[in-house]
Amino acid sequence: MEILMIITVGVLVSVSTYLLLTKSLLRVVLGIVLLSHAAHLLLLTMAGLKEGAPPLLGEPAEAYADPLPQALILTAIVIGFGVTAFLLVLSYRTYKEHKTDDLDQLRGSADE
Repeated sequence: MEILMIITVGVLVSVSTYLLLTKSLLRVVLGIVLLSHAAHLLLLTMAGLKEGAPPLLGEPAEAYADPLPQALILTAIVIGFGVTAFLLVLSYRTYKEHKTDDLDQLRGSADE
């Protein structure tokens, strides 16, 4: 199962790298979102996909699951949603101001 997750993370990283290198501003934002999701899956996979009971007091179990990686990923997802919302608003305002989302045209010319 961990091999499948690692392959999935590799595919997500490669697709997000491709999207980050394109000319469209919206594709760059989608690339950043995909890269953050790949990082979340990588953190979960590196923590180990273990089965066990939740660590609750008063409930005996043979093995416990570690809640720390899941808490870190949940925090990263919430921060990622905030960053994604900010990037979408920023790209929308850039499009409304300049009437284009092409990064080559937004870069301007050398004499400016």
